[in-house]
Amino acid sequence: MSHVVIIGCGVVGAAIAYELSKVKGLKITVVDRQPPAQASTGAALGVLMGIISQKTKGKAWQMRQTSIQRYETLIPELEDLTGRKIHFNRQGILMLLPKPLMPSSEKGEGGVSEWKKLQEIRHAQGFSLEIWDTVTIKQNCPQVAHDKIEGAVYSPCDRQVDPTALTLALVDAAKHNSVDFTFGVQVLGIEPLSNSQEQGSSEKYCYQLETTQGKIAADWFIVAAGLGSSLLTAQLEQMVDIRPVLGQALRVRLGHSLGNLDFQPVITGDDVHIVPIGGGDYWIGATVEFPANQNEVIADKQLLEAVKEQAIAFCPDLATATILSTWSGLRPRPEGRPAPIIGQLPGYSNVLLATGHYRNGVLLAPATAYAIREMIIVKS
Repeated sequence: MSHVVIIGCGVVGAAIAYELSKVKGLKITVVDRQPPAQASTGAALGVLMGIISQKTKGKAWQMRQTSIQRYETLIPELEDLTGRKIHFNRQGILMLLPKPLMPSSEKGEGGVSEWKKLQEIRHAQGFSLEIWDTVTIKQNCPQVAHDKIEGAVYSPCDRQVDPTALTLALVDAAKHNSVDFTFGVQVLGIEPLSNSQEQGSSEKYCYQLETTQGKIAADWFIVAAGLGSSLLTAQLEQMVDIRPVLGQALRVRLGHSLGNLDFQPVITGDDVHIVPIGGGDYWIGATVEFPANQNEVIADKQLLEAVKEQAIAFCPDLATATILSTWSGLRPRPEGRPAPIIGQLPGYSNVLLATGHYRNGVLLAPATAYAIREMIIVKS
């Protein structure tokens, strides 16, 4: 039986653990210095922008397509297995198109015309994407300030999920399938052993993980530690540079639903999300704040205020909402390479990376889990 150790239990690590738990012949251990769904997962809004994304081909699109399709079966699967209720909004995403700052004759082709091109591509791929004028928006979402926008794109196939509830359900489901979880454990390093003499290869083989609670021997090590991944890979002399990008959000209570009670999609525009979470409560976010130096990011209250004001500009009724809480989290963004980083750590035969998802960890978790599963099955 092969032993797989997963380092990190955010949504990505938990999704990998659950997916691997269904593979026969694997013993799986997950370690994390914190309880599950902390760090970037705990601060995410869970907006799954797959079909409405501008990614249309290659790996970037394939991962989005895989994840969006998997979520339709994954959520009921987890709820049945664990008895947990996972908030999963199936009413789509409405992207508002703000009026341009300059006349269309000056800014060239763009705006709605570009979305029509994407609409054609998605139709050919088997997905619906609707372009709404202001009259249609008013009929379906009367809460939107129509004088601020020139139209909208509605994606009925995209979703939103509660990241914390999802991650906890993944952990419970993986435990049900005999995965071992150890929290409150600091990983000190992975111990490599050169196998070049034995196998005629220049790659090294890692044989155990050193932690504050002892050493864990394993056949596979999966690094899904977000920002913590850089330190681990540096110890193996294969630095994967991942930098923090801070995001702030807030939860507000309106006391009633915005617009049509029976139609509560996520509303987004200018990179600001208004996320219905039930009971007249909404999440609003999120900021994108880069570090002033390599590592430290200090939350800027003015940026969060600007996000709130933009949300109110789109949906004026939010001006009367009460702020219940604010929070922030650090997203892991790879430096000098595309996000995410999924694959074998260079120079090592049994260390896999599933990290650096930046703002798409929740969206791409199912596809990442599939990819890691296939790597292990092929090489086992």
